[in-house]
Amino acid sequence: MELYCKDCKLVYSTPRCPACGGKRGTPACGDDICFLTEREQLWAEMLEDVLRQNGIPYIFKNRYGRGITVTLGFGAERVSFYVKYRDLARAQSIVEELFEAPADENSFSEETHR
Repeated sequence: MELYCKDCKLVYSTPRCPACGGKRGTPACGDDICFLTEREQLWAEMLEDVLRQNGIPYIFKNRYGRGITVTLGFGAERVSFYVKYRDLARAQSIVEELFEAPADENSFSEETHR
């Protein structure tokens, strides 16, 4: 059974959440908002377009924001994507196909979830 950590927005099948170590996971359900991946801005735009083309609703969150990206440069921004649990498997397949690496192995960052 897959569990869902409401604090980290992660779906997992281990006894503890891989981000926070919590044991309070609940069974994942269709409307849970789940972390999908974090990507650099350039790749985030591509992923956003492909998710949209496939009819997968998503939410994104910039890590740094405009103030820092003006200083560091647009390319330094990182974007986290979230999808509903019911769309997670399809979205993960898209990420794997686009980036040739499993979504959960190549994109999870503990820093993303703090």
